[in-house]
Amino acid sequence: MGDARQAWGRVTAWLENHAPEVSAALGGPGSPAAIYDAELRMGLQLPEQLRQWLLGHDIDAGRQPPAGSCLVALGCPGVLPSGGLLLGLLDIERVYLHKMAMEELTRSGSTDYPSWRSEWVPIASERDGFYGAFVNTISGAVGSWSEGSLPAEREYASLFAFFQDVADQLEGVSSCAWDGPGRARKCDPGPGDDPVRLWARANGYLVNDRGRIPAAIREAYEASR
Repeated sequence: MGDARQAWGRVTAWLENHAPEVSAALGGPGSPAAIYDAELRMGLQLPEQLRQWLLGHDIDAGRQPPAGSCLVALGCPGVLPSGGLLLGLLDIERVYLHKMAMEELTRSGSTDYPSWRSEWVPIASERDGFYGAFVNTISGAVGSWSEGSLPAEREYASLFAFFQDVADQLEGVSSCAWDGPGRARKCDPGPGDDPVRLWARANGYLVNDRGRIPAAIREAYEASR
């Protein structure tokens, strides 16, 4: 399976050399007691890889969300080449409880295709929780969700594979188009979309390297100009 801490070490090494301000925002070690308390409130047990990662770097450690903040109050931008905010423990709990509450409100008679499952723990998101990535606490796999679409449950086999891919992108393949997780091919990006994607990632939105940019992101980009 691989050690997520080893893959994460590649990410932090790149950030230290190329984006020191992002590296400084990653925070210090997490607290076992804080993790235990969060698990109790969420009613689950975090996978060992996620627990070890949070013990090494908890973005939210010692911080409190400002009054009136978005759902993701303390997430760290600039880490994920695909955009979005990397979450610390406090935001993990906030997004998880919000997604669970929304699933309860919108649940239909069928449980085959829920918008959220109790075993999914978010690890990245944009500010309002419309897009993001999660770890499955049962399988350890990493998937993603996007408002208006069915979740993708197994984009990476593990948190190790997810961070390995992040490191690969940071180290030079982020300009490529993806044929699938961990496989890249050289291509020319769509020139008309580059400014929108760059702005979106800098402002905490999760946007792919190719494909349609969500209308809400385009509208936010235009409103910012």
